Amino acid sequence: MRGATVERVTKETQIRGTLRIEGRGKYQIATGIRFLDHMLELFAKHGGFDLTLRATGDLDVDQHHTVEDVGIVLGQLFAQALGDRKGINRAGYFVLPMDETLAVVALDLGGRPALVYKDLLRVRLVGDLQAELVEDFFGGFVNHAGANLHARVLYGRSSHHKIEAIFKCFARALKYACSKDARLKDQLPSTKGLL
Repeated sequence: MRGATVERVTKETQIRGTLRIEGRGKYQIATGIRFLDHMLELFAKHGGFDLTLRATGDLDVDQHHTVEDVGIVLGQLFAQALGDRKGINRAGYFVLPMDETLAVVALDLGGRPALVYKDLLRVRLVGDLQAELVEDFFGGFVNHAGANLHARVLYGRSSHHKIEAIFKCFARALKYACSKDARLKDQLPSTKGLL
C-alpha cells in the first residue's frame, strides 16, 4: 500500500497529514475552516483515499496561509506516496454534473507543475471559506505534487456546487492517475525515461 506522512511547521501554520492512496475513503480532517474540511472529506471519499489532516494556522490574520499550506501538504503527501511513479497511469480526467453545475478536471502527474483554474465564482465567501483561495490551494498542490492540473466549471448557479464539483472531479481524476497498470509496472510513464 502506498502511503505517506508529512509534517509542515512554519511561523504561520502547523500541519500534519497522513495519506494512503489505496484506502477506503476514510478521513479525519480539521483545518479550522469548515468548508475546506468538507471539500477535503469528499475528496477522500470520492478518491478512495484514506486521509488524516490536522492544521492550525494564523486564521486571525487571514485564511490564505492555512489554505495554501494545506494544498502544499496534500501535494507533498501524494509526491511521497507515489515514489518513483513507475507503473502509474500518470494522467486522468473526470467530468461531473452537480445538479445545475458541470465541472471538468484533467491532470498529469508528469513532474511539471502547472495550474489552469476557472471556477466562475462571483462571491467572496462560500460557507466560511474565502472563495478566491481555492485557486491558491490547487497552486500549492501542483507545485509540490509535480502535477499539471486544469480545473474548470463550465456552467452553474450555486457557488457551493461549483467548488464541490471541482473537488469531486479532482478526486476521481487523481484516483485514476495514481492507479497502476500491471502491464507497465516496471516502467515510467514517459518516453523520456524520466519524470
